[in-house]
Amino acid sequence: MGRVKARKTVKFLGLVVIIASFFVLSGYWGSSVVIALPPPEDTPEEILRAQIIIEARSPIDGRFLTAAEYIQLQAQLQEVPPPKLDPKIREQIFLLRLRKTLFQFFPFLNF
Repeated sequence: MGRVKARKTVKFLGLVVIIASFFVLSGYWGSSVVIALPPPEDTPEEILRAQIIIEARSPIDGRFLTAAEYIQLQAQLQEVPPPKLDPKIREQIFLLRLRKTLFQFFPFLNF
């Protein structure tokens, strides 16, 4: 009779230890969610999206620009500069691209 009572006691203590460790670990797990939240002084994204941007950064060197300077810079960047290559070199590049395209459609040609 003593052995049966001892086994029941050991099983009960094991169950108590498992349940207690479960509660302790679940308490730590809940605190990690709190750490993942942003700090309270951080501005929410919804508010940032609604703000009007009056300053910008230059895509060239990263310095701050006003809105008017930024628009002027964007217009300058969109203008296409005149070609600076020699016409013979441009023709050679065109022929090489044409040759490459023809090889894709007719790989058996050898010219």
